[in-house]
Amino acid sequence: MTTSNPQRPLAITQGDPAGIGPEIIVKAFRDAPQETRNCFVVGDVATLRRAARCVAGEGVALPVLVLSHAQEALSCPPLCVPVLPLDDASTLPPEPFGQLSARAGQMAGDAVVWAANAVLRGEVAALVTAPLNKAALSLAGAPYAAYPGHTELLQALAAKHQGLALDQCPVRMMLANDELRVVLVSIHVSLRDALAAVTFDNVLQSLLITHHALLPILGRAPRIGVAALNPHAGEGGLFGTEEQTIIAPAVAAARLQGVNASEPQAPDTIFMRARAKAGQAGEFDVVLAMYHDQGLIPVKYLGVDKGVNVTLGLPLVRTSPDHGTAFDLAGSGRADASSLIEALRMARQLGRLRTENAR
Repeated sequence: MTTSNPQRPLAITQGDPAGIGPEIIVKAFRDAPQETRNCFVVGDVATLRRAARCVAGEGVALPVLVLSHAQEALSCPPLCVPVLPLDDASTLPPEPFGQLSARAGQMAGDAVVWAANAVLRGEVAALVTAPLNKAALSLAGAPYAAYPGHTELLQALAAKHQGLALDQCPVRMMLANDELRVVLVSIHVSLRDALAAVTFDNVLQSLLITHHALLPILGRAPRIGVAALNPHAGEGGLFGTEEQTIIAPAVAAARLQGVNASEPQAPDTIFMRARAKAGQAGEFDVVLAMYHDQGLIPVKYLGVDKGVNVTLGLPLVRTSPDHGTAFDLAGSGRADASSLIEALRMARQLGRLRTENAR
């Protein structure tokens, strides 16, 4: 298992060069020097220099320092943006703001592949990914068109590194902020396919991954609130039977393995019950949601500026901001870097925990 080490840098991928990723990265290096210490960006030099000018406005842009090796990030001074370019593409002009393109998707995908493999090889401590655009990733063609987003691409890279089949490296998405944690049974699929993905095996696997991921963070078994699929948790089978035939049996099987999970709860109230507020913990440490929007709507409603996306089940630490590429804001210099800074903090925390558990 990959562990974090203070003598290894942390990689930040630039995301889609036509979006806000490069700008929030520059803001993070400007506004959060402690969180960005020993970090470097995997991306395009010209794109990061343009982002630095956008963020500076009428002021002086942060200098972009070009690295030859990732390890050089450990000796970089503060208030600069260390960038490791993957090729000589920086001789080309940056991609236009807010426009889908195959080149932008290719650049975003290449950065993720390089950085993830560097973490898997033990050369880099952890990975924080700036937002990529899923449509641009698809336009890039093979191999990226096969992956709906970061999570699936990282799963494939981790499986290949370990010599495993894809289904032997299951992963889950967790969205977290100061008030709520949510893990999803399925991610980027249609709603029809998401409903079909609510199976005994998928729910049980999700519970086990959540349990093992949060156990070292909390120092105890997490209290997992399980969201039902149907209104009113099926109302005894009146509005659907998945709670009785699939979800509750999966909970029972997980409990036999030491998982502290609830019976399926009405999805319209469970997130409120799990929410921590006014310094008081919620009823649950995390909610297992049955599909993407069921879980992400309540987290994002609380504010995307503090939300962090964590991929559970990987043999590496990966976090990201809880928002997309925001093409409409790209180039304005107004994008908020708070979620990226939170992602950096969480990556460091998770990296330390992995190091301690590996001793």
